[in-house]
Amino acid sequence: MRFLFVLALLPWPLPALDGDSLEENLRRFLDVYNVVEANYADTIDPEEVFYQGVLPGMMQTLDPHSAFLDPEQYESLREMQRSTEKGFGSVVSLLPGRVIVLQTLPDSPSARSGLSPGDEIMVINRYPLSRLSIDQLIQLLGQSRQQRAQLMVKRPGFARLIPMELVPAEMADPSVSHVFFLEPGLAYIKLVNFEQTTASEFRAAIERLQADGMNGLVLDLRQNPGGIVESAIMVASFFLQPGQDILWVEGREGPPQDVQVPENSQPYDFPVSVLVDDRTASAAELLAGALQDHDRASILGTTSFGKGLVQSVFQLSGGAAVALTTARYLTPSGRSIQRPLGDHACEMYALADCKEESTTGQEFRTDSGRIVKGGGGVNPDQAVPPRGYTHFEAVMESSNSFFEFAQEYLRNHSGIGEDFEVSPELLDEFHTFLDKRRIQPSLSEWSSTVGFIRNRLKQEIFNLAIGVEKGDEVSTRRDPVVRAALRTLAEQLQGPARP
Repeated sequence: MRFLFVLALLPWPLPALDGDSLEENLRRFLDVYNVVEANYADTIDPEEVFYQGVLPGMMQTLDPHSAFLDPEQYESLREMQRSTEKGFGSVVSLLPGRVIVLQTLPDSPSARSGLSPGDEIMVINRYPLSRLSIDQLIQLLGQSRQQRAQLMVKRPGFARLIPMELVPAEMADPSVSHVFFLEPGLAYIKLVNFEQTTASEFRAAIERLQADGMNGLVLDLRQNPGGIVESAIMVASFFLQPGQDILWVEGREGPPQDVQVPENSQPYDFPVSVLVDDRTASAAELLAGALQDHDRASILGTTSFGKGLVQSVFQLSGGAAVALTTARYLTPSGRSIQRPLGDHACEMYALADCKEESTTGQEFRTDSGRIVKGGGGVNPDQAVPPRGYTHFEAVMESSNSFFEFAQEYLRNHSGIGEDFEVSPELLDEFHTFLDKRRIQPSLSEWSSTVGFIRNRLKQEIFNLAIGVEKGDEVSTRRDPVVRAALRTLAEQLQGPARP
């Protein structure tokens, strides 16, 4: 009877089906439920049966993206779409069994408690961290930031652990995470997701950069999982001409509906390079696809994830909800970026198995007649794989050598500014530091890696001395995908005017 009661609470009428199939199946389910309730060895929890079994199971028969959301999951979804989140306001580096503070945000709980860059958190709420894996640390940190946390902190130069108490607070969580110039005139913006405030954040960043002389932009959408599609539409309208299509929505019935740039739009006209990878998904792919179809931007990187389904969330009684696939998105040329759903192993994020399929879809044409393919993400105009690690580089990274050397270096050197560069003497000091750790590269390994070493040392020293944002800038400038994007922008600026 409880199942029928739940159905009666749905805020819209159930659709009529041919015959008695729905009624027959409900009766069959109730028969099974009554047998289980009467005869199972343990007492069953009806709420658990429905919330964790029946309802999720029903949604799993549809597609991998439709889902039943219990009240806690639905609230988490709503939190993700806001521009704030509860936390302590610190940036940390995670290694197995170690949590090291890189930065505390101004006026945050971490800053008010006295946490400083270089501090290592040893204990959280009496729970020692030394034996936890990175995944376990992530889980523990996520749980801890929802409530008051008692920390024991190891600080360089102090013999004893320092007790601290942090009280979580609502922290701004902007979707525009990095804004700076890569070189004179050519700027970089990273969008980490699409939230309610993304468009206004993005426009404000553009206006600041233009005031400082920007004439070309690298827009980084790598690892952007998407978010609110309306926000991506607004960002697209900043670059496309009034009346141009941004996307099409294809539902179960009726012709596709198009979404166009408003007629009163005043788009920017500087050249743009957009970076994507296999974690660029959903709304981020739609933005990249729209700019590509209208030849408004060059797309660089690797093929994007391939999620082009319209997800509508229907709120139920009791705080639960259903996320349901109700339509498909198409780019302006009419191509779908959705990977085929038939192969569930492929669809459920085994991306390596999807690579070949993603390059063999139906062909479409951009405004200028270039061929683009659908059916498996957005394929870049210029494929640029991310940089890998050599064995020597991996050893230095896994041993945390760069960070710990930076800590040691800054104990004896102050006044580090943005004009700091890694000198040959500093490289020699680092070589000695590695030798003491029994990390002894060959001459050829050292000489072929010295550029990487110089960059990583500068990054970690900036992280601790100036801030993580400046450290990230150092890393970004040597990113091979970013460097390729800069070359593309330079060619566009030097070549004939874009139509």
